[in-house]
Amino acid sequence: MTLFLWIVLFTLIGGVLSVAAAALFLLIPERHHPRILPHGVSFALGALLSVAFLDLLPDALREVGAGGGDTVMATVLAGILGFFLLEKLLLWRHCHSDHCETHAEEHFHQPAGTLIVVGDGIHNFVDGVLIAAAFLTDIQLGVVTSLAVAAHEIPQELGDFAILLQSGYGRAKALLYNLLSSLATLVGGVLAYFGLEHLHGALPYILALAASSFVYIAVADLIPSLHRRTTAREAFQQVGLIALGIIVIYWVHARTGADLGPPVAAGSGAYSGAVP
Repeated sequence: MTLFLWIVLFTLIGGVLSVAAAALFLLIPERHHPRILPHGVSFALGALLSVAFLDLLPDALREVGAGGGDTVMATVLAGILGFFLLEKLLLWRHCHSDHCETHAEEHFHQPAGTLIVVGDGIHNFVDGVLIAAAFLTDIQLGVVTSLAVAAHEIPQELGDFAILLQSGYGRAKALLYNLLSSLATLVGGVLAYFGLEHLHGALPYILALAASSFVYIAVADLIPSLHRRTTAREAFQQVGLIALGIIVIYWVHARTGADLGPPVAAGSGAYSGAVP
């Protein structure tokens, strides 16, 4: 099997396997969703913030070095503002009257579902680049990296399913959108195979955009939805599940040996890439 086919096969495995494992959540009967989904959103909040601040941003800052931190953080700021404008456009698209506050409220969660698909697609694209970089160095390293990516993505994909269901998507549509988002791993792998040297310079800013999408979703959509539940018991449950989301992402990141360093250009003879 050619190196290109190895990359295609394992970027598909790295992207789809995590979605398939997290999709077990969809087997829970719908009558239990109103009770379970708020807990899933709390877990997703912790997972998204953990991926952004403990994974994507440190990787981006390490790769640009000491002199490029300002540019990375400016990219995060621009990304947050960009996602704000995108969400505004999505809300306006659902608004068909001059006074649409109530109408917009009915569709409040729907843009969050769209944004999580966009942000996850960016993240999956980076995963594909890193898998390809590993295979371009050594096939065995590529296989291990693909499995590490899949394991690392499962808790985040679980949170994504909870957000999509909370946003009003049916189970079939939530699964379809997550699968489509996972195909960005394949796109990243193929593009990296043909032009990793050119993608390498843009990688820190792709990571920063992915981080900004997760931070925006967490702050603008998930936290306000959690504040609607105001009892002390619900607050303690939310804090506990947010902490659990952070701990799970951190633990999986450590257990999969994710800190492999940033990918280098093809043909350099060494790999030091980081699995986000």
